[in-house]
Amino acid sequence: MNRFCRCALLVFLLAGCGQNEDPKVEFAGGGFVFNYRQAEVTYGFVARIKGEAPEGSVLEAVFEDPAGGPQIVLRQMVLPTRRSYKFETPPVAGVRKDRDYQVELRLLGGEEPLGTVIAQNARSYRSQLDGSILPERPLAVGPGYHQPDGSTPRREAQESR
Repeated sequence: MNRFCRCALLVFLLAGCGQNEDPKVEFAGGGFVFNYRQAEVTYGFVARIKGEAPEGSVLEAVFEDPAGGPQIVLRQMVLPTRRSYKFETPPVAGVRKDRDYQVELRLLGGEEPLGTVIAQNARSYRSQLDGSILPERPLAVGPGYHQPDGSTPRREAQESR
C-alpha cells in the first residue's frame, strides 16, 4: 500500500472518531385542524429526532391552550428505531384567527436525574381561521363518529339537544 493510500485511510478513520453527535429535536409540519363535521379543533405536529437519543428518553410536547387554561402536555417514549413522532392535542376551544400559539418540544433523559432536558426546540403555530366558525354541535353523529367509550365527541353538545 503506498503512502498516499495509508494517509487517506488514516484520515477517514479519524474523521469517524468522536462524532457522537448530541441529539436534536425538530418540528416537521404541523398546524391547526378544523373538523367541521365533529365541531372541534385540534393542533399538532410531527417531531423528528436527529442523532442518537439515550435509552429510556421521553419526547415531551407542551402546547399553549388557546382558551387560556393550563398548558397541554403530551409525552411519548422514544424507541430506538423510530425517528418521527406525531403529537396532536385533544379538542381545544378559543382558537383565534391570526394569533400565535406557542409549542415547546423537549427530549427528556430517562436516566437520573429524571426529566433532564437533553434537547429542546420551540415554535409557534398560527390559525388562519377563528374557532367561532364551527357549528354549535357535531353535524355527523353515528357509526364512525363515536369515541371508544360509545360517547359522541362533545358530550355537552349532545346534552343541549
